[in-house]
Amino acid sequence: MTALAIPVSSPPRAPWYRQRWPWLLMLGPGIVVVAGFVTLWIAFRSDDGLVADDYYARGLAINQTLDRAARAAQLGLAARVHMEPNGRASIALEGRGPLPPIIRLRLVHPTRAGLDETGELKLGPDGRYAGQLPPVGGGRRLVVVEALDWRLGPVETRGDALDVTLASAVH
Repeated sequence: MTALAIPVSSPPRAPWYRQRWPWLLMLGPGIVVVAGFVTLWIAFRSDDGLVADDYYARGLAINQTLDRAARAAQLGLAARVHMEPNGRASIALEGRGPLPPIIRLRLVHPTRAGLDETGELKLGPDGRYAGQLPPVGGGRRLVVVEALDWRLGPVETRGDALDVTLASAVH
């Protein structure tokens, strides 16, 4: 007797898009493409603030800043800065020489120039400077007190209220 060979048929194959493996293989590159678009969106939406177009002019301005700091040291200047959370600021300035009628208080954000705050404080009858700045949120700030020909600081502070002393460096 001879054995009859019965053809064995394989089950019908589903199309590729119904298979699990092609989708698992495409998942990795798909995630990378989506992450690339998210990164591109973040890059266009946010300003890094650290890149300066006028780097040469800023480099030249460093010498002027150093001269102004040296002038503050010659005058023996020291300032006690007090600022409340609502932005009300007062400065007690000590040193030799006449006091200017107006000084500038700058609260500089270390990395974002758009978050810097500047205000002019006027000399009052009590010998203290007073003025109003916009309220400053918490976080790190560099405090600078300056007039036309001298500069004190920067001194780092944290928080929305500050009470710091700035003194000129003695050479």
